[in-house]
Amino acid sequence: MPKIIVEIMPKQDLLDPQGKAVANALQRSGNKEISAVRIGKRIELHFDRPITDQDMENASAQASSFLSNDVIEDVVAITKED
Repeated sequence: MPKIIVEIMPKQDLLDPQGKAVANALQRSGNKEISAVRIGKRIELHFDRPITDQDMENASAQASSFLSNDVIEDVVAITKED
């Protein structure tokens, strides 16, 4: 089933408390080489037909206006899988 994948991450200059907590837990469990963790969102938009260029444009517009909060998040990737 074809899908468009939208990846969203917290803005670089904002704190990521969930990522910080996971990084601390990983370090406590012996993973000292991990210095930071950032946790974001992956949204999959599934289609019952082939994905068109218009679908990609629509996904990009929706990612910026509806799927993410542009005050605290960045859309970092929009890709398709067939």
